Amino acid sequence: MTNIPLNEHQPRNRCSICYAFTLLELVLVIAIIAVLAALLLPVLGKSKAKAEGMTCASNLRQLSLAWFLYADDNGELLVNNHGVPETLARRQTWANNVEDWLDGPDNTNIIYLTDSKLGPYANRSAKIYKCPSDREPAANGPRIRSMSMNAMVGNPGELTNRFNPLYLQFYKAAQVPNPSMIFVFLDEHCDTLNDGFFVNRLEDYRWGNVPGSYHNGAVNLSFVDGHQESHRWIIADTVRPARQGAARGGFPATPPTDFEWLKARTSFKKP
Repeated sequence: MTNIPLNEHQPRNRCSICYAFTLLELVLVIAIIAVLAALLLPVLGKSKAKAEGMTCASNLRQLSLAWFLYADDNGELLVNNHGVPETLARRQTWANNVEDWLDGPDNTNIIYLTDSKLGPYANRSAKIYKCPSDREPAANGPRIRSMSMNAMVGNPGELTNRFNPLYLQFYKAAQVPNPSMIFVFLDEHCDTLNDGFFVNRLEDYRWGNVPGSYHNGAVNLSFVDGHQESHRWIIADTVRPARQGAARGGFPATPPTDFEWLKARTSFKKP
């Protein structure tokens, strides 16, 4: 009788047979991974949104510092805050670009920011003019600015007393009766963003320029006294999705709760 070695009758790949996944086990593993991903993605999304909100606030802080430094260097006069025609004609304001949804250089050329009135006081940094949560591009690429300045703060040039003649225009910080109650910068909704001149007719209760709501329905603002706030809007109609200019032309602030809140922080009526 021939002796046959025992190992010739044994499976050659015994480990793979013992430990291979069955189809059912593979499906179960995939299902577990999918459940874990579904649980983790919202958390990661919230963390990213929070980080972007903090970056936006940091950018506002740096803009505010440049705003203060400019006034210190210019006899306490606040930096120019011009509208569309004067910005295009002179390029002598705090942000020298006028944005739209087309393919003009104002949308993408950072020189308009780094060489603006605030540029030298902001270390010629262009990124501080942008909220990272504002991702709507123009036809020629990502737009370079999200921030706007309160129209009642600074020298509005040819637009002086054009929109709110009954309210105080502040040319110096010392003229503001309550500096902690008047905002300077905010992130504006991309649909109405063009110049850096954030204006609404305060007696009309109608949004002409719309404040941003990028941060879970909230806007970031800086104030004359240097502090910052994040304010969440109460009225659902104030929080609008980006539709590339759909809000331009304005819409009623009804009910007026959010409009009243921002109005109270825009200016004070003249005596």
